[in-house]
Order: sequence, then structure tokens, then C-alpha cells
Amino acid sequence: MAENLILAIDQGTSATKGLLVDAGGAVVASGSAPVPIRYPRPGWVEQDAVEILDSVLAAAGQCLAGVPRGAVTAVGLSTQRESAVVWDKRTGKPVGPVLGWQDQRATCADLRPHADEIRRISGLPLDPMFSAAKLRWLLERTPDAAVGTVDSWLLYALTGNHQIEVGNASRTQLLDVRTGSWSGELLELFGIPESALPALTPSAGALGVIGAAGGVLAGLPITAVLGDSHAALYAHGPGDGVKVTYGTGSSAMRLVQGTPAGDAVCLTVAWGDPPPRLAAEGNIRSTGATVAWLADLLGITPEAVAALAAGASSDGVHLVPAFGGLAAPWWDDSAVAVISGLTLGSRAPQLARAAVESIAHQVADVVDAMGPAGCLLADGGASGNDDLMRIQADLLGVPVKRARTTNLSALGAAFLAAGRPPPPIAYDEFQPGPGDRAAARAAWRDAVARACTPSAPHPGS
Repeated sequence: MAENLILAIDQGTSATKGLLVDAGGAVVASGSAPVPIRYPRPGWVEQDAVEILDSVLAAAGQCLAGVPRGAVTAVGLSTQRESAVVWDKRTGKPVGPVLGWQDQRATCADLRPHADEIRRISGLPLDPMFSAAKLRWLLERTPDAAVGTVDSWLLYALTGNHQIEVGNASRTQLLDVRTGSWSGELLELFGIPESALPALTPSAGALGVIGAAGGVLAGLPITAVLGDSHAALYAHGPGDGVKVTYGTGSSAMRLVQGTPAGDAVCLTVAWGDPPPRLAAEGNIRSTGATVAWLADLLGITPEAVAALAAGASSDGVHLVPAFGGLAAPWWDDSAVAVISGLTLGSRAPQLARAAVESIAHQVADVVDAMGPAGCLLADGGASGNDDLMRIQADLLGVPVKRARTTNLSALGAAFLAAGRPPPPIAYDEFQPGPGDRAAARAAWRDAVARACTPSAPHPGS
């Protein structure tokens, strides 16, 4: 067994993955553990903070089985982002559910008059997807508690330090995105005391040593923390492409020097070293989740849905998966999910194809809103679907380059934890084919218009 290994933990929405990586970037061991998701009411999406921590320890334990104690030098974390966690300051025990990033229970209606100011400071449109509204909801029910995002919960549970990485903090809607510090104005607007929040830390450095609660991880230093989409962007390396991570939802992100044009996408901190490195980002709430939903509805597996879609035409059927509203570029939290174009001949294959096409259309919506891109850089579990990648290239009209590993979030955290730039990665390339892209995109926009409220922005119309 090699020495100087880095353990990377990728804590995602539905599962936690672990990778043990050597100095050359090769994966020498891996592990994974599922994380339950609960939907107690329409629009509510919950997880359990202890179950998240347990999944991290389980995945890490699988990676470290049989590994000499001194072979691992550091731990890097990549995490789901906007989900909100609350725990007791005295006991350190969770005192409420984790409100998942898809959770829509926390209304922002009272802050609509301040939406422009919130956007100017935070770089984010006022939307309950971001953590601030969720944190306010939790603190109203558990005053004097400690709160944070998943990365801050894991840092606290493992090291005892109540802190948050600056890129994750930029997704709370409480950070001044340009200075990388908590905004007093935003804290006042949302009614959140700074004393309840974690201390801000850079993305890399001495972020804490894991204590006894970490079990097999005890004694290891954590030297990097990134949001999962940010970690994937770091692993792709510099370039002119837009990175898209295809997961439960999807994130399209590219590094920028200033403020992105228009309000369709967000300005966020990619990572801090310590000056904030900014990125434009568009978030899509339901991509892989759409296929999982349809699979459950049809009583089959997501893989079977993909197989049905690969041999079918949608025949004019469109599925707009606004199960919790629509995020970028529409930002309409009142949008409703719709299936349009059904006929008496519509069957499961047409619905499956429409579900897969909805992923590619939503990504194209965001990439189009970002402006010209030389290519799309794809990663994440759903990017392994060749059919989806071909549809994506066709709808965008630019090449899609898919990373040959689906673990870029974990690898990005590993490279940053090791203090080195990511090595070049290998891609499979999908070129756009012939077809009427304009007609396909116009038909999709018509379907989205049926889902959106009349006052919502309608990019491209």
C-alpha cells in the first residue's frame, strides 16, 4: 500500500462516497453509503444529520479497511450545499431535521421588497432553495441553537469546530460574495444572529483534526472543504467550457472575473484561497431526481427508464419537472410540474424520453443564459448516459466532453487537500448532430411557459 494517501469524502444528497487517492491521483480504494431522504409533506424534503454523519463514517471505513494507520495524511471533503442543519450548542446533538436544498417550506415572501439588495450583496436571487430562509425557519423553532450547512455540521461533528467553508457559505445567501464575509445587512434582513452561524474558513488549510467521534478517522487532519459542484469545477481545471454536474439536481458553473451579465444565473464563490474566486452558476432543482420519480411511478428502475428512453421518441411529449418550482434561469418558485403533448398513443417510452430530454433542455436553458461557451464539461452519475450526452450536444450545438470518471467532486477535494493542482483528466467527446435545434428549443420553452406563473421571467422568449 502506497503512503501519502488522501481520503476524499463526497457527501451528496442521496449517498456519501469515499475515495482513497495516491500522490498521482489514482484511486486505490473506494466506499459508499446511502443517505435516506424523506418527504413528510408536499414541498418538504428532509434528511437526518446523524444519518449523514454515519454515512460519512461508513464510506470512510470501507476506504480505510486494511490500510496502515500512517499511510493516510489528510482528508478532503466535498458536500451538498444549501441544506440547513441545526444542533444544540451545549450537547452538540441535532435538534431538528436537515432541511434539504430542495425543501420549499421556508417562504421568502416578506423579503420581496428587498430582493434587489439581497441579490446585489449575495449574488443570489431571493429563493427558498438557498440556506438563509431555511436557517431562519429552523431558528424560529429552536432559538439559541447552532446552525450551518452540511459541511459545517460535518466539521463540527468531526473536529468540534463550528466553521463553514467560504464557498459553501456563499450559498447561504448571508455572505457578501465579493468580500467573503458575513453581511450584517443580510443577517438583519433574515433575522439571523451571527452568533448562531459558523466561523468562515478558507477552502484549504488546517481546518481541524478529527477527534474520537470520527472513529477510524480520528487523528487525521482535514485540509480541504468544497461544495460538491465547486470540487468538480476544480477537478476539471481551467478552460473555456461550462462545467455541468449531473446529479439529483444539476449545477452549471464557470469561473468569471466579474459579475455575470443579467439575472438568470448566480454569482457564487467557487473557492477561497483566501481571496474569493468567483464563478457564475445556474442551479437546476430536478434532473436525476426526475428520472428517479418516473421510475418509481412506473415501478421500474432508473436504469430501465434510461433504456426505454434510448430507443424512443418523445413524440412531442414534454415533462417540465417543476416539482418544487423552477430555479435558473426562471427563478419561479411557484411554477408547477407539467406533462404536455400527451396523446392516446403516449406510453411509458415517450414519458421516459421526455424525462431524459428535460435534463438536457434545462441544462441548455442555463448554458444559453450564461453566454457563448466553447464546450460543455460533463461529470456526475447521469453523465454516464451516452444518449443524454448526445441529446445535450444536439440541443446546445457545441461539443460535450464527459469526464471518464464519475467521481470528480471527490477527486477535486482530494487534489485541493493535497495542495496540488488537478492533473489533466480524460474525456469522451460527443459532437452535435444534425437536426432543428431551434424548433426543439422553442417547443420546450412553450412547455415551460405552461409551468411558470405569468409574471415569471422567460429567457429566450
